[in-house]
Amino acid sequence: MEKEIVRSCADCAGKGCQNQTGENRPPFCLTENMDQAVKQAAMAEYKDPVNQKIMTTAADVEFDGYCQWPRIQEIVEFARRMGFHKLGIATCVGLMKETRIAAKILRSHGFEVVAVGCKAGAVLKTDVGIDERCAAIGTNMCNPILQAKLLNEAGTELNIVVGLCVGHDSLFYKYSDAIVTTLVTKDRVTGHNPVAALYTAESYYGRLFGKGQAE
Repeated sequence: MEKEIVRSCADCAGKGCQNQTGENRPPFCLTENMDQAVKQAAMAEYKDPVNQKIMTTAADVEFDGYCQWPRIQEIVEFARRMGFHKLGIATCVGLMKETRIAAKILRSHGFEVVAVGCKAGAVLKTDVGIDERCAAIGTNMCNPILQAKLLNEAGTELNIVVGLCVGHDSLFYKYSDAIVTTLVTKDRVTGHNPVAALYTAESYYGRLFGKGQAE
């Protein structure tokens, strides 16, 4: 028996949540059917002064640079308007060239930059229970928790992720004291442009779909 698909925003083409009229909202629309207590609890969080400043600053940056500024410029503007001085970069060591350029740009705008590479600490993968076969692509482990703790110790106010692996980035986000934004999402196959695989998933990358693909 085929498992029933639970429909959500991924299944909606109407984008009815972008208007106040309720037009183009399917029967499963989350806006129409959500628990109002959950919505109210979420909205209450925006009353927190820090959250409100982040949201209003992000909106200003989006408006001023919409379809004009590349992401590194958006980060510069966001950090500047938030009043941040010390920025952290959690980087994959395979993207150190990109990190050096990013740091140079950030420093040119007066920011202090502290970068920590993923291999900092030089810990063997096997020391944390990683299968020794994984050492074939490098003996030392990526250490996102240590990256976060070192940046926490440095007192960074905004941390920027540059190419951390899937899962490693999750641990970095979890342990970072400062808020985090992502500059580069690693995807070695597509030149760090992961959306390319989505654009071609129904042609060249059709193999990405499982045997029980949903419509």
